[in-house]
Amino acid sequence: MNLDSIINLFLYTIPALVTGMIAFYFFKEHTKNEDGRRRFLLKKEMQVNSLPLRLQAYERMTLFLERITPSKLLIRVQPMSDNKGDYEMLLINNIEQEFEHNLSQQIYISDECWSIITAAKNATIQMVRKASMLEKTDTADKLREVVLSEMMEKRAPSDAALSFIKEEVSDMW
Repeated sequence: MNLDSIINLFLYTIPALVTGMIAFYFFKEHTKNEDGRRRFLLKKEMQVNSLPLRLQAYERMTLFLERITPSKLLIRVQPMSDNKGDYEMLLINNIEQEFEHNLSQQIYISDECWSIITAAKNATIQMVRKASMLEKTDTADKLREVVLSEMMEKRAPSDAALSFIKEEVSDMW
């Protein structure tokens, strides 16, 4: 009789354990799916709210790159004297000031895009410095002339960054 009791116990326990394990598995999967659905809805809601901010950041960085394009920068920032060193510093300070004004935008754009924008800024500053070091550059007007003639021969450093921004924004759609 002892063996019959053990067999009966197994006959009742095994189906209960199988049923319990199946219920646990389905409950676990259901919870996992609900959690995933909530995360998806939250992410979707965040994207709706953050998209305008991201687009605004791209717009501001586009404006920054346009403003530091040497041909536009030289038209906007006039020399105050004939001294090329003073004009060089005025141009560089103007570029740096524009950049610092837009520093907070980096949280809304990709790291790669920010690196390219920073590289464009630095390349523009280098272009101004190199033009200022040339022997033929002896006045502020001559500095402007040298930079503009260099722009005729090659693209502005900000052009590559602008192309990257356009591509990145088009990928958002």
